[in-house]
Amino acid sequence: MNVTPKQLQVLNLIRDCRLANGYSPTMQELADQVGVSKVTVFEHVQALIKKGIVSREPNKARSLSIPDDSVLPDEEHSLSWPLLGRIAAGMPIQKFQQDDQLEVESLFGTRIGDQGGTFALQVEGESMRDEGILDGDYVLVQRASTARPGQRVIALLPDGESTLKTFLREPDGRIRLQPANPDFKPIIVESCQIQGIVIGVMRRY
Repeated sequence: MNVTPKQLQVLNLIRDCRLANGYSPTMQELADQVGVSKVTVFEHVQALIKKGIVSREPNKARSLSIPDDSVLPDEEHSLSWPLLGRIAAGMPIQKFQQDDQLEVESLFGTRIGDQGGTFALQVEGESMRDEGILDGDYVLVQRASTARPGQRVIALLPDGESTLKTFLREPDGRIRLQPANPDFKPIIVESCQIQGIVIGVMRRY
């Protein structure tokens, strides 16, 4: 990925904000976090758009996005992925953004496949227990904005909270986010934002 350090910082901020909040930062928010003027950050964004790494809807606020097939440097084939926070497997909770890395080699050596566009979340709760996803586990998530029925997803709910559940469709078209534990009720919503597909589970004993 041929980007400057500042462009990479902007790119990571867009990615992390969308994952944490479900929407992209404004130009002013990017400028404040990068420590440059709004004009300068606009130039960085335009450069990223020209390189096809970022897309933007004209005349629409908070419309910056990263295509699903774009792989950021910290998501490339590696034994380390960005650890972006914790994810609820019980009742949905508000998550936080952090800059840690999940060092997979310290857990499992070198037996990880070559997935790109991947980040890690630590599970909190027991709602996916019967699918072998337990409290304290780490899930590896392939960044994606769509999902097929039956896939385990990270879903951002309309109230701004995220959860880990199995994605299903109701006959009336609504979305069912199905737990794998009879102690928890499914979450049924008109819509939600898919943030990623679970591709692996890791556990330290």
